[in-house]
Amino acid sequence: MASEVAGSVAEQVQCPVCFKDFAASEINAHLDRCLLNIDSCPTSTSKDENGPPLKKPRISSEASSPTVNTTDSSEARKGTTPPSPVFSMFQTNRNKGPLQSERNTFLSNKPIASTAVSKGMKRHSPDEMGAGQAMGQFGIDPPVSNTLIKTPRDTTPVRALLNIDKPLAEKLRPTTLEEYFGQNKVVGEHTLLRSLLDSQEIPSLILWGPPGCGKTTLAHIIASGSKKRGTARFVSLSATSTSTNEVREVIKQAQNELKLMKRKTILFIDEIHRFNKSQQDTFLPHVECGTVTLIGATTENPSFQVNAALLSRCRVLVLDKLSVEAMGLILLRAVATLGISVLGEDLNDRIDQDELNPTELGSEPKVYIEQKALDTIAHLCDGDARAGLNGLQLAVQARVGAARPGQSGSGSTPQDIVVQEEHVKEGLQRSHILYDKAGEEHYNCISALHKSMRGSHENASLYWLGRMLEGGEDPLYVARRLVRFSSEDVGMADPSALPQAVSAFQACHFIGMPECEVILAQCVVYLARAPKSVEIYKAYGNVKASLRNHKGPLPSVPLHLRNAPTKLMKDLGYAEGYKYNPAFSAPVEQDYLPEELRGMNFFTWNPSDL
Repeated sequence: MASEVAGSVAEQVQCPVCFKDFAASEINAHLDRCLLNIDSCPTSTSKDENGPPLKKPRISSEASSPTVNTTDSSEARKGTTPPSPVFSMFQTNRNKGPLQSERNTFLSNKPIASTAVSKGMKRHSPDEMGAGQAMGQFGIDPPVSNTLIKTPRDTTPVRALLNIDKPLAEKLRPTTLEEYFGQNKVVGEHTLLRSLLDSQEIPSLILWGPPGCGKTTLAHIIASGSKKRGTARFVSLSATSTSTNEVREVIKQAQNELKLMKRKTILFIDEIHRFNKSQQDTFLPHVECGTVTLIGATTENPSFQVNAALLSRCRVLVLDKLSVEAMGLILLRAVATLGISVLGEDLNDRIDQDELNPTELGSEPKVYIEQKALDTIAHLCDGDARAGLNGLQLAVQARVGAARPGQSGSGSTPQDIVVQEEHVKEGLQRSHILYDKAGEEHYNCISALHKSMRGSHENASLYWLGRMLEGGEDPLYVARRLVRFSSEDVGMADPSALPQAVSAFQACHFIGMPECEVILAQCVVYLARAPKSVEIYKAYGNVKASLRNHKGPLPSVPLHLRNAPTKLMKDLGYAEGYKYNPAFSAPVEQDYLPEELRGMNFFTWNPSDL
């Protein structure tokens, strides 16, 4: 390291431990002192000097005495072990231990039977976990019709579900690609990205997909693999709450990390489309030279929302909406992790009582969920895993909360709790419709409506109309598009289509939603069934092409077609020779086009004839 900084004495380098700046010639000596925590960094030039001081380890007091410090009495009451003498850089994160252990319990990629949800609960070794060994990738038994998926119930208290401090979707976020379902086209076996991830050759990526399809999860899986191998550090930011100065600070740390540790930085930006063009330009030179590996997640079309220069430096991955089958696997993994048994169609199926240990079961009731209820969630969540898992959590919490102590008779076992289809539907009143009035889905749906009416498919036309209105679209916007369609695609084949569309627009303006939805539906069906003609649309397009492709000055208006309101204009020949058509009983032979365009028929003319 000394050889790397010998030629730049005046250069400021940031310490990766205390994040303070030092001259390059002093950084080696400072690192030795900082890691041993005997230097309070008095020569620091960091801007954070006014911030809170770093927490000092109590090595001397705790190393000499095995007793717990009185300031940690609250920790002792909670059953935690006294802190051991460690370096300060590790001790500052010691309070994250229980939370990380709790997270690892939920997110472990090993087959598990049940999961501890709170601190101090018993955790079983892999040898003790029997039910989770059957299904290879995520540790559950495959569902069988009219049968019960059995899971050990001796470790997870059911009422602990009511006290989960995070949404279930966050608790069960996968940490390996084996647990990542529904995106086989992108990260499946033998794909290019899978090969790059396995070799830790991670390019800069833009992950584009609908909400809940796994964009953030994929970024964290990539980060998890890099952390295990020590090849990169991971920094996560959100464009909704991050300033440009914070981004520059992260990039500065990445530069120091690359200089001192020879380790790259993976920078994940969630909702990257929220950054404006100038903010996105901040990443350009650092992505170009490899200081950071950028992973951006967006629900908007990156062609419109991401700088072209930044887009050319990243690979765009399109993540599809999760299928019903993928949602089923995700939900089965969730109920297995929570220790909930899945019932088939026969509600009389139960775990044999002799399989339970009454002393370990205590007063907790058994929780079951119907397979039909899981299927309903998979269909109602519209491919959004986050909505599906949180809907499952809501339904289970509601049923467990409704179970009151003492419902069963004295001396009897606690009454079973069964989550059924109606409980799920009560929590999810309607399908989660993906629609953004200002985003790409807005244009996708109106395009589908227009093309369905053009193809005279009245059923599809009604469907796309419903998608837009139920998603919150402005009915007047739809009505304006119908007015346009009546002339563009119906035209002279049914001249009454235009008055129909205009009347529909006026009716929607008068009464508004939801009453006007049937008016729009009537107009949509009328236009879909009407005969179609694009004769006028094409003819006017030929006129525009003729004007745009004309070489030289445009031809002047013929004199006999000009108006002559003054004597001077009459003397100049304006209106001279004009034949007033009503004054003749027979058709009048008269030229109406400029001399250069005489004989041209815009209804049959092709712009390629020029």
